[in-house]
Amino acid sequence: MPSRRVSLFGRTLVLGTLALGLSGCSWLNSIGSDTEEPAPGQATRINSSDFAGATMAAVPAAGQAVNAYLWRAALDTLQFMPIAQADPYGGVILTDWYSPPGTPNERFKVNLYILDAALRADGVRATVFRQQLNSVGGWMDTGVAPETHVQLEDSILTRARQLRQASTTTR
Repeated sequence: MPSRRVSLFGRTLVLGTLALGLSGCSWLNSIGSDTEEPAPGQATRINSSDFAGATMAAVPAAGQAVNAYLWRAALDTLQFMPIAQADPYGGVILTDWYSPPGTPNERFKVNLYILDAALRADGVRATVFRQQLNSVGGWMDTGVAPETHVQLEDSILTRARQLRQASTTTR
């Protein structure tokens, strides 16, 4: 019977420690947060993360900061490709393979990263992959023209600027 008591005592101790540890997690979220919540849509100033003067449209609610205009522009630009993964807080868009209707023997894939909260030329980075169908019926990696990713990044930046201009003229 003593081993049964030790086992029961050990389980109780482990569960109690786990419960105490989990209850402390909610306390950690309150560190450094203000008790006063801003009104919805109100612009805030966050000087510690280089967003000083940014509007709420450019600052996400949580997570790593990505520019909302770049995010929307990237989704608009890549809307013709199937999206495999999209993380708005991390600023990552990964597409699945896409074969253009005119050239079914080749397919493309894009990995896109939004790197900054500011609308800047170096705030977006795209990697384009291309494969061609070989004579055996398998896909083989082929090179992409060096200007392809630059053209994609430029079109995203152009669309982001258009979105930003449209949002400032409607106010």
